[in-house]
Amino acid sequence: MLGDKPDWKLKVRAWVEKDGRKILGPGRVELLGHIDRLRSISAAAKQMNMSYRRAWGLVKDMNEAAGGPLVEVTTGGSGGGGAVLTPLGQQSIALYQQILDHLAKAASDLEKPASKK
Repeated sequence: MLGDKPDWKLKVRAWVEKDGRKILGPGRVELLGHIDRLRSISAAAKQMNMSYRRAWGLVKDMNEAAGGPLVEVTTGGSGGGGAVLTPLGQQSIALYQQILDHLAKAASDLEKPASKK
């Protein structure tokens, strides 16, 4: 489709919503990935040059919009607090990546030259 326009490129952005509320998008999935790796909302926020308040707001919004928690938070104590992805959170990241993979393939197919019949 775009194959006859070599200087044109197809860019696709995707997000997942439930009842009109955004659950996942590129930035949210990046935040979840950092939380999964670092086990901390604060550390994840720092990795993204984001305030803790903003990161916490996004986590709270994702948890509410998804209908179940994607991130579980433990409050501080002698060992300090932390955050972990729930099974739903891990599944959500995997699903989002599958969606992106399918969209990338579809976009690539549209960029190929149209076959002549």
